[in-house]
Amino acid sequence: MRVPRLVGLMAVDARETAEARGVLLAAPDRPDFHRAVVDYVVRQYPQPGVEVPRGAVVTVWFDFGEGEGGGGAGVREPRVPRPPSGGLQRELDEPGDPYAVVG
Repeated sequence: MRVPRLVGLMAVDARETAEARGVLLAAPDRPDFHRAVVDYVVRQYPQPGVEVPRGAVVTVWFDFGEGEGGGGAGVREPRVPRPPSGGLQRELDEPGDPYAVVG
């Protein structure tokens, strides 16, 4: 049987999907995994689509590991419309060194 894709599912849905596909779930970062409902799976091992025997254990994580993401960088999206090129830079002379030594 193939491992189902569990990343992105809530805990309750991941448990139901795993049960329906005949695999067991383990969550090392959630000792209360059997009660978790709305936490989302962010990683899994083995990867989706890998052939495993019926009853194999699939490990899922609900928190990102060190350096994996989940940081507060915010949403990155293009700013539309972009400001036109040129503008004041085109009309004004380039400023001189504001800390020039006079003497």
